[in-house]
Amino acid sequence: MRPVGEGTLYPAIKRLEKAGLLARTTEPGAAAAPRHVLTLTAAGARELERRLADPERLDVTDENRWFTLLAFLRHLRDPAAQSAVLRRRLAFLEEPSSFFLDGDRPLLAEELDDPFRRGVLTVARATGRAEIAWLRETLAALEAEGKAAPKG
Repeated sequence: MRPVGEGTLYPAIKRLEKAGLLARTTEPGAAAAPRHVLTLTAAGARELERRLADPERLDVTDENRWFTLLAFLRHLRDPAAQSAVLRRRLAFLEEPSSFFLDGDRPLLAEELDDPFRRGVLTVARATGRAEIAWLRETLAALEAEGKAAPKG
């Protein structure tokens, strides 16, 4: 994850409060200073659920944004909705891609003479394979969970 600076975080919190998505309360701190506790409002919980269920394309394709989405996906309680998000990521990962091109043709790691660029592709390929395996395993588990859930 990328670090978030105070100049970004606090204005974002204020915007969320102003929009009625967050509530701030002050509680006594362990030391002398009070602490501010942020809680999602009902509208904030609905907005979080909406964003989790229907993430922007960049939330699925950008690794940092994907990991942030993934960290909160458990809050989307419906296994079918969770599966739909995971399927979008899987479809993205299964698209042919490369960091390096020869014209319009993606280059394979084996085609590169530069060991460092070859390393980028080799690591990306291994990471992609691991993520695809995890996605398929998790999708199977969610599907099984959905079939086991009582209807009604």
